[in-house]
Amino acid sequence: MMLLFKILSFLFAWGYCVFFFLILKAFLPLRKHVVLKIIAFVVCGYLSDSIIYSNDAGSVFGVMLFFFLYLFVFYSGTFVEKISVLLVFYPALIAVNYLMLDVGGRLFWAVTQAGYEETKQNPELMLISTGIHTLSLLFRLIFWIIAWFVLKKYISKLPSHLNGRTWLIIDMLTLASFVAIVSVIYFMPKEIAIVYLVCGASVFSSFGCMYLVSYIYDSMQMSYRLKYMEAQKDYFCRRARDEERIRSIYHDMKNHLLVLEGSQGTETAGQMAQKLRSEIADYESYIHTGNDFLDIIIKDKAEKARERQVDFSAAIDFGNIDFIEPLDMSTLFGNGIDNAIEASEKLPEEQRIILIKAGEIQDFVSIRIENNCIQDNGKKHGRTAKADKFLHGFGITNMKKAAEKYNGTCTTAQEKGKFTLKILLPVPKS
Repeated sequence: MMLLFKILSFLFAWGYCVFFFLILKAFLPLRKHVVLKIIAFVVCGYLSDSIIYSNDAGSVFGVMLFFFLYLFVFYSGTFVEKISVLLVFYPALIAVNYLMLDVGGRLFWAVTQAGYEETKQNPELMLISTGIHTLSLLFRLIFWIIAWFVLKKYISKLPSHLNGRTWLIIDMLTLASFVAIVSVIYFMPKEIAIVYLVCGASVFSSFGCMYLVSYIYDSMQMSYRLKYMEAQKDYFCRRARDEERIRSIYHDMKNHLLVLEGSQGTETAGQMAQKLRSEIADYESYIHTGNDFLDIIIKDKAEKARERQVDFSAAIDFGNIDFIEPLDMSTLFGNGIDNAIEASEKLPEEQRIILIKAGEIQDFVSIRIENNCIQDNGKKHGRTAKADKFLHGFGITNMKKAAEKYNGTCTTAQEKGKFTLKILLPVPKS
């Protein structure tokens, strides 16, 4: 029977590790090396099974340090994101593990009234102790299985789109439960009911934070869909007006040509030709990509570039590409083109050129944005040259996150006065 309890304890402990590992991996991507992934899972087994004692700084703060080092070594992501994951999951981890240990110990004492030394010397008491420990591991496993299946629909929505500011908001909301659980276990008030209440509240706060992140993501998507619908309506209204105007121009084209032929290079002919060019310029700025949403983005950016005297050229074929979400498409193209326009404005007008090429190449979607830029003088620059570095400079970071969401890559290169942004996304196999 003792052997059976030990086998079950082993299985229950590693089963719990699996679900804790899955939840962590949903928040932060693991580093890509296969060996690191395997080591990360093994180390997670020891982390998730950490024993927490009251009034013991070594266990309370040692597990905290262990958790942070684990995230730092085995997971990719920014420092802020890793701190956020620590603040969200550390309270739940130590609360559940502490409750399991404390409740099991109190139950054993209530049944046997035996101390530690007496239990070690009595096989029957050892069997009861092992059985209670196995039962507590089972309840812990069941708890995390339920937590995973309840939270999975929320965790699966976590983007790629949450930037540093969003994570800072989450940090501020979870800091209270983090401080509370650490304080109550370390200082251990006389009323054990207070400890249990704080532990329960900390778990609820951690899980509530996951819902909050999901809610923020859904709100972003809904807001963006509304903006897209408004932009789509405006786009097609403008396009209908421009097409009507172009049809009117074509209707009178014969008369215009007759006047031009009779003008023989006079000033009147030049003015009329210039007027014709300006009237059809707006219509020529419509670039057909094969994707209605992308058409709107490119039209908007083309107008923005023209207003800033930037030569804008795009060759895009997205007719068969339907796996990229609208918000991600806006992130990849919108941020990339905005950055290119911003860089072009710093150059003389004759050097302001942006070239975009995008489409499916074999089993990949390729997006390439090129623009001239100021020659690198060798100095190290931050992510943005703007004074407010907190509010700006997340464009490239967000594009990389969006690309990683589809298991792709986003790289940049600057050479000889030319900046190139390359994005490669593997096409999902149907």
